[in-house]
Amino acid sequence: MIKILFAASEAVPFMKTGGLADVTGSLPGYFDRERHDVRVIMPKYLCMDEKWKGQLRFLCHFYVRLGWRCQYAGIFCAERDGITYYFVDNEFYFAGDRPYHHIHEDVEKFAYFSKTVLEALPFLDFCPDVIHCHDWQTGLIPVFLHTFYGDEAYYSGIKTVFSIHNLKFQGRFDIRAVMDITGLPEQIFTADKLEAYAEANYLKGGVVYADLVTTVSPSYAREIMTQEGGEGLDGLMRARSNELFGILNGIDGHVYDPQTDRYLSSHFCANDYKKGKAADKAAFQKKLGLPEESGTFLLGMVSRMTEQKGFELIGNMLDPLLSKEKVQFVAAGTGEERYENMMRHFAEKYPDKMRVHIGYSEELAHQIYGSCDAFLMPSLFEPCGLSQMMSLRYGTVPIVRETGGLKDTVEPYNEYENTGTGFSFSNYDAGELLGAVRYALEVYNRHKAAWEGIVMRGMSLDFSWRSSAHAYEKLYERLAEEPQGKRGFTW
Repeated sequence: MIKILFAASEAVPFMKTGGLADVTGSLPGYFDRERHDVRVIMPKYLCMDEKWKGQLRFLCHFYVRLGWRCQYAGIFCAERDGITYYFVDNEFYFAGDRPYHHIHEDVEKFAYFSKTVLEALPFLDFCPDVIHCHDWQTGLIPVFLHTFYGDEAYYSGIKTVFSIHNLKFQGRFDIRAVMDITGLPEQIFTADKLEAYAEANYLKGGVVYADLVTTVSPSYAREIMTQEGGEGLDGLMRARSNELFGILNGIDGHVYDPQTDRYLSSHFCANDYKKGKAADKAAFQKKLGLPEESGTFLLGMVSRMTEQKGFELIGNMLDPLLSKEKVQFVAAGTGEERYENMMRHFAEKYPDKMRVHIGYSEELAHQIYGSCDAFLMPSLFEPCGLSQMMSLRYGTVPIVRETGGLKDTVEPYNEYENTGTGFSFSNYDAGELLGAVRYALEVYNRHKAAWEGIVMRGMSLDFSWRSSAHAYEKLYERLAEEPQGKRGFTW
C-alpha cells in the first residue's frame, strides 16, 4: 500500500476560502483505498467552526525549531468519510478571524506549518511514501526535506509532489527575513533555487525541490510555460516540463447533484430536467424579488470579485446588456472593494433585472447553479475552475473565456454540427464577452431544441474526482517505484 499525505492550508469541510479546499477535502475520498492510504494535514485555525473543533481528538505535542525560535506544536486528528485528517495547533500562528492575513504574517506562519508537517511524522505512526504539497503555503516542505532531513534514515524514502493551484500567488518575501525565519542556509537563496527577482519565493522552492510538479488542468500546464502566463517563472516551468503534469480538477458529485441537492426546491436529472429546473427558476426569481418570468434569460455568477475573474469586462458589458436585452443577472461573491461597489451600482441601476449578494452563501451558490439558464466565467486566466463544472452538472450553460481549465472543460457550441456544451470567446475583450452572451441569448430564445441539446450534453459529462484520482495514483505509483536519488532540481 502506498501512503500519501496531503499537506494544505485548507480543506473542506473544516476550512474553505477557495477551490483549493475543495480539492484537498474531496480528492482523497476517491482513491483506491485497497492500494492507497491517503491522509490530510492542515492548520488548526482558531476561526474554524466550533462544530468541527468539537470533533477533534488530541494526539500529541512537541516543539519545532524555526530559525532561532522554538515553537509549540500540537497535533489533533479527526476522521471523516474514512479519511484521517491531522491538524497542527499553535494559536500564536493560527489565531485570528480568517486563515490568511497580511503576507508578512503568512510567510512565517506557513514556514512554521511546513516544518511542523515534517517534524510531526514520527509522532503519527504514519511515514508517507509521498507528501503531496499544495500551493505556496506548503512550498517549503520539499525544501526543508532536502535541506534539513536528507541524511536522516526516517525521511530518506519520502518523495514529494507539488501542486500549483494558482501561479499568481507565490509567497514572496525579503530574503534576509526568510533566512532568519527558516534557518535555511544562504547558499540556497540563489536564482536556481529559492531566489526570484531579489526575493525569496516559497512556490519556486516547491517547484525546484519537489520530485514531480502538477497543476490543475492540461491547458494551464501549457500556459504557465509561456511568458504571458508564467508569472515570471516560465523559464523554470519549461525546465521542469518533463516532470510537470496538468491534471484536471473535479467536483464532488455527492455535494453537487441536482437530483438530491438540499438547497433546491425541486430536483431533476439530465433525462428529465425541464419541469424541475423551471420550478427552481421560478422559486429563485421569487426569492430574489425579480419578475417571475419563465421566458426571461437568467444569467448567474458565483465568483471572487477580482480582475482575474473578468470583472473589468463585466463592468463594461452590463450597461449594453441590461439596458437592451431581456435578461436577468444575479451574482454572488466577495473580493476587491471597487468591484463590489461596481456590482452594487449596477444592481441599483437595474432593480428589475439584477441582484448582487456581497459575501459567500453555500445555499445561494447552489441555487444559482441549479436555477439559472446560463453561467458566466469571463476569466482573465483560470487555472482550472470548478464553477463551470458545477453549472454543467445542473444544466446551466456556461459562457466562458477560452483559457486554462475553462478551455479544457467547456466545448463551444457549433450550430452546424450541433455539438458543444457552452459558449466561449477568445480575447480578453468586453465586446467579445457581450457577443458571446448575446449569441447564447439568441440560441435560448430562437432555437429551443439546440439549447436543450447543449443542456443535456453538459449534464451528461462526468466531472467527478474519479478520473483525476486515477491520474494522481499513476504519479504516486511512479514515484514509489523510483529509487531515491539526489533531491532537488538543477536548471
